[in-house]
Amino acid sequence: MPVPVLDPVLDPVEINAGAWYLRGLRHDGRVDDRPAVAASCRDPEIRRWRNRPDPAAPDFDARVTAHVADRIDGWARGARCAWAVAEPTTGEMLGEITLEHLDLAHGTAELRCWTLPAARGRGLARTAAGAVVRFAFGGLGLHRVTWCHAEPNRASAAVAAALGFVPEGRLREAWTVDGERVDVVVLGRLADEG
Repeated sequence: MPVPVLDPVLDPVEINAGAWYLRGLRHDGRVDDRPAVAASCRDPEIRRWRNRPDPAAPDFDARVTAHVADRIDGWARGARCAWAVAEPTTGEMLGEITLEHLDLAHGTAELRCWTLPAARGRGLARTAAGAVVRFAFGGLGLHRVTWCHAEPNRASAAVAAALGFVPEGRLREAWTVDGERVDVVVLGRLADEG
């Protein structure tokens, strides 16, 4: 059966994920997600696992603004779906979740996320990632979603396992964590799995 080639331009989609609300990132007159993105860059745990702009860099504010703008533009380019995971009544951004390397023609993407310290331990990443996986398969018609994490990242491994991602391999010494080379575990989930 041929894979349909979809229009690469996507309109941002909002998702009600129960205790949290997933919406496109913003920096406008009503909502500004740049402070939350800047906070993610200052958090040692997020910086440990994710490449973030350096808060000490002279162009830090511009890089944070560019990060948010790139997330907004990713939808229009059909290259990425990005959501602020927000508290539903205030709209405060508590984390970010993205479908990266979005390839609608092949039906694939990679899921990535981070959570600010105040929101950790409440199931936010698992709930938001589960909602995005359902959207990836049901809304976008993807066939496969990949999840990659540094081998020492137990929290990421636990979320991936809870969502039914299956270990498929490893990229030896692919990332640097705490100044040392570490393996990256590659996991995948197919549309017809769970």
